[in-house]
Amino acid sequence: MANATGTDEADRALKAGHRALWAEGDYPSVAAELIPDLGRILVEASGVGPGDRVLDVAAGTGNAAIPAALAGADVVAADLTPELLATGRRLAEERGAELRWQEADAEALPFDDAAFDAVLSCVGVMFAPHHRAAAGELVRVCRPGGTIALLSWTPEGFVGRMLGAMKPYAPPPPPGAQPPPLWGDPEHVEALLGDRITDVTAERRTVVVDRFATPEAFRDYFKQRYGPTIAVYRANADDPGRTAALDRDLADLARRHDRGTRAGTVVMEWEYLLFTARRAA
Repeated sequence: MANATGTDEADRALKAGHRALWAEGDYPSVAAELIPDLGRILVEASGVGPGDRVLDVAAGTGNAAIPAALAGADVVAADLTPELLATGRRLAEERGAELRWQEADAEALPFDDAAFDAVLSCVGVMFAPHHRAAAGELVRVCRPGGTIALLSWTPEGFVGRMLGAMKPYAPPPPPGAQPPPLWGDPEHVEALLGDRITDVTAERRTVVVDRFATPEAFRDYFKQRYGPTIAVYRANADDPGRTAALDRDLADLARRHDRGTRAGTVVMEWEYLLFTARRAA
């Protein structure tokens, strides 16, 4: 019993840390300014329509949940971080979308088996630390024959490489945690879901990000607004040398990925995996 209790306490602490991580900075502005169309793309790929029961897992501010609701679906947006849900509620009201918002852990969803016709996640569930547990929940709450649709950053793409660039500066991950960009590897996702799914499609696409004037502007934006980047800088706050090295590494990463042809604009293509499947009967 002592070991089980210790494990439970460790998991609660881990999830509390994740909740605080995504509440820091200003992730709503990151989602709205850099990737506003990804949720709509995921909803269209899932085939969600009027009357469908839809769950958006790790929904954040509703990048996928709000377009699904506007398509006529009966939507629940679930996320671990209440601050993001609060912003999502406001955005949904502004856009005239009606849906339900619920605080929930992607690795232990508070919903019945087979409760939804479609289960979606837009660069969300990939950040749950225990991939197999999260994948099991995606399948469990989806009805047989229903759709599972995921959009995740790839390991080889810009965001995957950005997370990799920050890794040497970050504290070691907790035991059992896996890197988020693995969800952008179709073989990894298929291995997680196994024979519980059929009719798999997996397509690599890119989103163009051209908001930043310089590589340093990109770096500073993420230092101020993106929870994982904020956390890594905090971990090195007492070491000016490491902080300066991290500054260089992030700016250099953006510089290497710049496809721009005119001065004053950095143009990057961020690769993601669009994965859809049906739950096996």
